[in-house]
Amino acid sequence: MASLHQLEIVIMLLAVVLALTTIARKILIPYPILLVIGGLVLGVVPGLPTVTLDPDLVFLVFLPPILWAAAYLTSLREFRGNLRPILLLAVGLVLATTAAVAVVARAVLPGIGWAEAIALGAIVSPPDAVSATAIGRRLRIPGRIVTILEGESLVNDATALVLYRSAVAAAVSGTFLLGQTLLEFVYAAVVGVVIGIGVAMLTRWALCASEDSFTQIAITLLAPYVAWVLGELAHASAVLACVAGGVHLRQHFSEAVAPATRLQARAVWDLLIFVLNGFIFILIGLQLGALREAVPSGQFGSILIAGALVSATAVVVRLGWVPVAAALPRLMSPSLRARDPMPPRSYLFLIAWTGMRGIVTLAAALALPVTTATGAPFPFRAQIILMSFSVILATLVLQGLSLTPLIRAMRLEEDRGNEQEERQAREHAATVALTRLDEVAVQDWVVPEQLERMRLHYGRRLQRYAQSGAVDAEYSLEATDAFRRLRHEALTAERQALVGLRNDGTISDELLHRLEHELDVEALRLGIAERRANA
Repeated sequence: MASLHQLEIVIMLLAVVLALTTIARKILIPYPILLVIGGLVLGVVPGLPTVTLDPDLVFLVFLPPILWAAAYLTSLREFRGNLRPILLLAVGLVLATTAAVAVVARAVLPGIGWAEAIALGAIVSPPDAVSATAIGRRLRIPGRIVTILEGESLVNDATALVLYRSAVAAAVSGTFLLGQTLLEFVYAAVVGVVIGIGVAMLTRWALCASEDSFTQIAITLLAPYVAWVLGELAHASAVLACVAGGVHLRQHFSEAVAPATRLQARAVWDLLIFVLNGFIFILIGLQLGALREAVPSGQFGSILIAGALVSATAVVVRLGWVPVAAALPRLMSPSLRARDPMPPRSYLFLIAWTGMRGIVTLAAALALPVTTATGAPFPFRAQIILMSFSVILATLVLQGLSLTPLIRAMRLEEDRGNEQEERQAREHAATVALTRLDEVAVQDWVVPEQLERMRLHYGRRLQRYAQSGAVDAEYSLEATDAFRRLRHEALTAERQALVGLRNDGTISDELLHRLEHELDVEALRLGIAERRANA
């Protein structure tokens, strides 16, 4: 009966997630923020059961596929090109934030030790990969900013979790060894990356060995969990294992599977990440009810005030760190300054302001041990958890809600670099296709009429790309939208005609499904697959 009751809660939460996501799209705010607010409201509704988040469930069930997918979508070229700012944020800023928060915690919580204060700093220091991916990609943010934010959020957990584990061990045992912590950090990073690449190579071999699309998709779903478990067993960074695995597999996935598998895998993964993200953010909001019960009587308000001070510290440190970290390397290296000029102030401020904490922070706080080695209660455990929750709300809800109007007010320049790259890539692909047609022209199976039609098709493509490169107006956003709308009308007419033929018995449902699939693939290629027939 208990399992049935839990299933009912899961179904209810899924219904709430779908409803709030639909509302968020209509009112144009990132859905993770509305889900957190919805969870907060549900957490204080009388009569509803208290939902307690299990940190082991978060680390094992939710994080591996989300990290893997985020890393898979990360451009390796852009990641390498922005490695310096990513590491300055993922390592340097985490250390600076941890130190600053620890000092403030010592001031606002009389009696807290350095170990517990550092543990709090490590918990709240890393912006979350889930939050950065879920919010950053839904707002009109320049590509380089998105790359830096997502790269930071994918790497910084390794730094923060090593600090966290060392601080917790010191609080439990009463000893702290700086040299051992540094060795643990290097070991966790190196071994985690090696495990991730090894799992990705094994996954690639398994994909090549299998032929069935469903089996191949299942292999991709299993891979992040294998990387995570192996990372945990090796006492390495399971986060970096998933990140390295996702990045490495992406470089070889196209040649390992067929086009049908890629299309189906994208649909499966998009649905999985959407559901996991939805549950994560609404569970964050639901924790307020459980946390209120864990806080000693009469201390709830004072702890929230302390949490507000810690939140302000984390935000201010990031606001100060980002411009300094951007300026110092360029001041020290004239060649770097010439090669990579100082970014606009609007870019720096946006990176500094976008530091949302999320599920990793909450899970790490909830994973604090209950007792020390002597059997005594872990010092300030309830206070640390509630203050961590305060940082999540302050950064995710308050900063997150401000992002959309902030970006609009900044009037950031539109990033048109991808359009130029796309034109060049399409032109190169068409040229190579024509070369390949010339190579196979002498084969017995080639039909001359079909060969000429294909040559004409790719020749027209090359001519169109050359014209669009010479005339900027043809490559403008308005022209692209107009073309897509026109193509949408034509594809809709084709689809309705086929449905009409099915309805009057002229063609079978099987033929309708096959022809409709071709139209859907064309719509997906043009970027209009999410438009309905009447849109």
